[in-house]
Amino acid sequence: MPVAGSSLITGATGFAGGHLLDCIVSQQPAGSRVHAWAHRGGSPLSDRTGGDQSVTWTAVDLLDRAMVRNAIAAARPSVIYHCAGFADVQQSWRAPARALRVNALGTHHVVEGVRELGLSCGVLVTGSAQIYRPSESAIGEDDPIEPANPYGVSKLAQEMTAAASSVPAWLARPFNHAGPRQSSAYATSAFARQIAEIEAGRSEPVLHVGNLDAQRDITDVRDTVRAYQAIAQGGHPRRPYNVCSGRAYSMRTLLDILISLARVRVRTEVDASRLRPSDQPLILGSPARITAETGWLPRIPIEQTLVDLLEYWRHLAVPPATTAP
Repeated sequence: MPVAGSSLITGATGFAGGHLLDCIVSQQPAGSRVHAWAHRGGSPLSDRTGGDQSVTWTAVDLLDRAMVRNAIAAARPSVIYHCAGFADVQQSWRAPARALRVNALGTHHVVEGVRELGLSCGVLVTGSAQIYRPSESAIGEDDPIEPANPYGVSKLAQEMTAAASSVPAWLARPFNHAGPRQSSAYATSAFARQIAEIEAGRSEPVLHVGNLDAQRDITDVRDTVRAYQAIAQGGHPRRPYNVCSGRAYSMRTLLDILISLARVRVRTEVDASRLRPSDQPLILGSPARITAETGWLPRIPIEQTLVDLLEYWRHLAVPPATTAP
């Protein structure tokens, strides 16, 4: 069941935030409202509503403290799902200061806005498994913290900022997640996009790939956002929860599944620009705590995730038919 009262989702035009918005809207009783934030200067908000009158959109810059406070005051939510932030690990090497400002300072503005307004409102903060020290086994919440990139540093600062606040803050540490609407900056989505464009005749039948030996714990994004709700409903504030499947897949395995779904024959070719020297060989989490304390378990098998991801890109690769005048 959804948390009682109105929900506010920051980053509601993003990958996880958008799926969370879909999920919450589908659960809301008639007459209730969901407040959704998009970044100022992003895509037109009218394009994001889908015609749903239960969603109130607001353009908010997380780095503008007064704007954040005023938007929270206008919404007066009973729960905030803070999904907005700087999300690209590789880009964080080129813009480490911005990653830190958006993720840490932006989160500070959200929790401080709640505190200053005196709202009885909890905040679910979507952190990252990138804060952990690399490990050759499944990582639990009490394992060592040692981020290996600026993005991980920014997410650790974000989590510490939220935990230090007097506002009840639930701490989610998502591992990799995938599914429809994911940016092709991420490996599985990049594979799916290339296959869809090859099928549509837009590209040569060659898949450009990077390191296929890396293994990643990947959860369907629709299960991931259910986990966020489960933590906000049954988790303990300031107690971190891994959001993961507990199973790691090699990039090669995921690519093979997608190739098996392709409608044309393709071949693979290693692209040096896609190789990342800082790649960790294995990122695997343990979902034991979230399962024991909230009952959450992932439901969607990885095969279905990849089917839906490929169908998403197929839809974009083929323009809609037009009617001749």
